[in-house]
Amino acid sequence: MPSACAPPHAQHPHPPHSPPPGRRRRRLVDGADVSAAVAVFLIALPLSLGIALATGAPLQAGLVAAAVGGIVAGRLGGCPLQVSGPAAGLTVVTADLIHRYGWRTTCGITVLAGLAQLGLGCLRVARGALAVSPAVVHGMLAGIGITIAVAQLHIVLGGSPDSSVLANVRALPAQLAHLHPAAVITSALTLALLLAWPRLPGRAGRSLRKVPAALVAVAGATSVAALTGLTLPRVDLPSWSSHALAGLPEGPALGIAAAVLTTTLVCSVQSLLGAVAVDKLVAARPGPQPHAGRSDLDRELLGQGAANIVSGALGGLPVAGVAVRSTANVRSGAVSRNSTMLHGVLVVVAALLMVPVLEGIPLASLAALVMAVGIQMVSLHHIRTVTRHREVPVYVVTTLGVVLLNVLEGVLLGVTAAVAVALHRLARTRITHHEREGVHHLHVRGQLTFLAVPRLSRALHLVPQGAHAVVQLDGSFMDHAAYESLQDWRSSHTARGGTAELSGRRDGIRTAGPAAAAECRCRPWTPWRNHQSCFAGAPTAPAGQEAAHELARGISTFQRNTAPLVRKELARLAREGQRPSQLFLTCADSRLVTSMITSSGPGDLFVVRNVGNLVPPPGEEHGDDSVAAAIEYAVDVLGVRSITVCGHSGCGAIQALLATEGAGGGTPLRRWLRHGQPSLDRMAGERHARPRLAGRECADAAEQLCLTHVVQQLDHLRAHAPVARALAEGLLELHGMYFHVGEAQAYLLTEAEGESLFQDVAEGVAAEGVVADVTRGRSHGAPAEGAKGLAAGVTAGEEARSPA
Repeated sequence: MPSACAPPHAQHPHPPHSPPPGRRRRRLVDGADVSAAVAVFLIALPLSLGIALATGAPLQAGLVAAAVGGIVAGRLGGCPLQVSGPAAGLTVVTADLIHRYGWRTTCGITVLAGLAQLGLGCLRVARGALAVSPAVVHGMLAGIGITIAVAQLHIVLGGSPDSSVLANVRALPAQLAHLHPAAVITSALTLALLLAWPRLPGRAGRSLRKVPAALVAVAGATSVAALTGLTLPRVDLPSWSSHALAGLPEGPALGIAAAVLTTTLVCSVQSLLGAVAVDKLVAARPGPQPHAGRSDLDRELLGQGAANIVSGALGGLPVAGVAVRSTANVRSGAVSRNSTMLHGVLVVVAALLMVPVLEGIPLASLAALVMAVGIQMVSLHHIRTVTRHREVPVYVVTTLGVVLLNVLEGVLLGVTAAVAVALHRLARTRITHHEREGVHHLHVRGQLTFLAVPRLSRALHLVPQGAHAVVQLDGSFMDHAAYESLQDWRSSHTARGGTAELSGRRDGIRTAGPAAAAECRCRPWTPWRNHQSCFAGAPTAPAGQEAAHELARGISTFQRNTAPLVRKELARLAREGQRPSQLFLTCADSRLVTSMITSSGPGDLFVVRNVGNLVPPPGEEHGDDSVAAAIEYAVDVLGVRSITVCGHSGCGAIQALLATEGAGGGTPLRRWLRHGQPSLDRMAGERHARPRLAGRECADAAEQLCLTHVVQQLDHLRAHAPVARALAEGLLELHGMYFHVGEAQAYLLTEAEGESLFQDVAEGVAAEGVVADVTRGRSHGAPAEGAKGLAAGVTAGEEARSPA
């Protein structure tokens, strides 16, 4: 109970003049959902009639399925923004069922398919549908699209289609010889409007394009046909009182079971893949996000099953998620499932009140619309994708199977082809052997299984005793037989005086010697790529408890995604201790991710970060001992071979130095920045040449000071006793580096003839494999091991970040 002494605002958490929370006014439907529902309705109305026409079902069946898909699947489904209804992908299946069993039995099959979807949803197997090869799915859609397009072409030309694709193709010459001019004109006008409307230019075009092209095409063709008095078959919507409902399935049990399985498969796969696609569209769009999170695929399957039960029982077509309507829903700004449900309500209103308007639509116009949809289902983007992944045989087999046989048999043929391709890739291994400069190179391409062991053994025995061999493994899988064969050969070869280097880490085989470090697979910045700061307009970290939640979520993501990748490497480091080769001294700026810039992983770098990457000179009064202690520990205890000082663009400490000219006193920050005064003096003096960037001038005084600052901190490093001693003994090298944050470009310092030059790693230093030793003035033709490693790491980091 609240205390009697508590202030009023503590007793009443809501503002004094606002209604209590339980009676707070709230809009039932968001304005964005209303506008999205209208846009989807205008697309769904002609498409639903056209798909019903293409299947040979009563035209009301398309409207029933659209209404039920919007209301039932929209309310119960797991993907709030996916719009369900009669889908073009189900046209071939439904048309075949109507031809074989009649309309009432087809409705009964739809009900049974809905019950099967409910069972699959309860078993929570929705994710399993995503395991189907994309090439099979794309091939299925292409086959259905070809079948639809060929069949509707006959209606476009003024005739009537047959039930099979081959029969429709054979009948085309006769159909072309007996064209129906009115149907051809109406169809051509529909297609012209459908293609031209999205391409209207100018500001007026942008405004007009908000009206769906499908609605404009059908409305335009209908208006022209009415004004010119063309005699054409038109939409015929019988009275709803005579509308046929579902009946008990009649026919052979195996045939009915196959029909239910086919309908369930196509409806489920299309809906689940559509839900995944909608998630991607929602994540990529700007503006308000939906109130619900990512789709629940099992719930989506339950919602689709319920919709099919209701649609079939009411005499409607099978229901599935529809890509065209879902895309329009997302792009129209829908934020909740209310848009989908409202579009279903609008379809009901149109079916009851707009019958005279709908009955004026020519069937040829609807056929042209559906034919265009079928052609679009043969996607060039999908063909390029399967070609890039070398799955064209799977795509072709599935497409031909659907066209020549039926959807279920075509999909089964496609799955069989996908399995055969996978087995072929698993069994196909190329092993080559050649000798270069006394080193025997064996290159293994493909998966290394027991089937390839005899050829692998023959190739390995071509290596003479006592020779140096390099085995390059270029595959993602190695079974136990191949592993044992490689290990036995390496043991016997090294026992006879030879050396063996296995490059590429596969199933427990680690690269011998230095190559292990070169092949490190620790890439700690990979999960970071999906960080919210990578996206435009991402919110900053909230204050208070939400900031702690962000930290907890980040740690949870590490444990889930990154920890499994680095656990073995960290366990090894925990056993062996750290042995870094480099001390990396850089700024505390949050934009500098040292592991990303240098392509390094756990145990590679000993990193010291402070404001302004400062190295206070030793012995200076009130000097900071933490940096000196880190330098001593890295050089004397860890034995690092190189030290790198890295500055960066947009450094706040450098800008503060320019503004205050290193004045001490006052706050701790001002006292710390006084260690940067020598850098200011160096840039202002004439005793030293100013460092410069290769290929361009410094952008401003801040960038010039950044470069000068790096060189000055290297001088401070040389003054530290552990560093001076290691340099004198030839055990240590010093390197300077500048990183431009905005360009993601790294520059390494070289010194020649008294000039300090920062070179682009990709174009200069790394390309030649040569870095000058800035500490001892060595010959610039002599490669420095530590510098080469740094340059290679920076170059690898840039390649990892490149768009390619």
